[in-house]
Amino acid sequence: MSELNKIALKIISNGKGILATDESTGTMTKRLEDVQVPSTPENRLLFRETLFSSASLKNCIGGVILYDETIKQVSQSKKNIPELISETGAVPGIKVDTGAKVLSNSDDEKITEGLDGLRERLKEYYKLGARFTKWRAVYIISDKYPSKLSIHSNACALARYAALVQEAEMVPIIEPEVLMDGGHNAEECFKKTSEVLKKCFEELILNKIQLNGIILKPNMILPGTNSDQKIDNKEIAEMTIKCLKESVPTEVPGIAFLSGGQSEKEATKNLNLINVNNNTNFIMTYSYGRALQQSALKFWSKNIKDIKNTQKIFDHRANMNTLAAQGKWTEEIDKI
Repeated sequence: MSELNKIALKIISNGKGILATDESTGTMTKRLEDVQVPSTPENRLLFRETLFSSASLKNCIGGVILYDETIKQVSQSKKNIPELISETGAVPGIKVDTGAKVLSNSDDEKITEGLDGLRERLKEYYKLGARFTKWRAVYIISDKYPSKLSIHSNACALARYAALVQEAEMVPIIEPEVLMDGGHNAEECFKKTSEVLKKCFEELILNKIQLNGIILKPNMILPGTNSDQKIDNKEIAEMTIKCLKESVPTEVPGIAFLSGGQSEKEATKNLNLINVNNNTNFIMTYSYGRALQQSALKFWSKNIKDIKNTQKIFDHRANMNTLAAQGKWTEEIDKI
């Protein structure tokens, strides 16, 4: 077993999932302002540190994705943030892309940037304690998108990123997100997601990426947010599994789904059904941001000093997703 494979398995084994707290300052500012909390470095750290020091970090969370600001901050207990996370047994990680920008010659689509200077930044992040990384590519669905240009350009960038990350002895999370925005049906999402994943792995193989030393972070197969298609959760699970079986090489150790705009409960329910019906060798778990944090954030915003009860709400959500990652979740137990 390679070192990279060991790290990947440590993050996603035994029902453990990934807590995504890698929101950029702009995104985090919007989330805090939505709940009437001033977005200062201190408040951003206070909320995140509340999550990092909760019981579920030891019991449910295998990895935490950080943002550049957070990985360099010091906790109230005077420990740096990666050290605080490592002490729980979770692995610290870092978002390394610099965001999705307009794709030249296809103005409605995006290309993710951040390759310039990445080798040097990875060395710094490794010294700070990071052992895995994340890079997100985004694709829109319409009658003409995603274009071949978008699929090819983003796959090439993801592969170059992955090569540099493995060279730096860290595990790359590969996140090709086909967005829920739009009126498309689940069948269209299946088709486009398959196309995106196949191209990504074609480029990863071309770049000699060690596939057992990555984690894939894809979207589930869902109708668009403006679609009037009625589809049950079991069908979502079955289509998602079929898509991954047909598009992802078996060497990949695990898949950590993004929540992608689903509600907290829906993201848990769909993950559970994916695991109940999982007939692959892939570990299927979660890498959630909003779907782990949203209820805790709303509660915390009413009294930012009430750490204990904020953690209780966060711990419940993390516990529910860890049960779902083992196919053991039920509606009855998901009450707080």
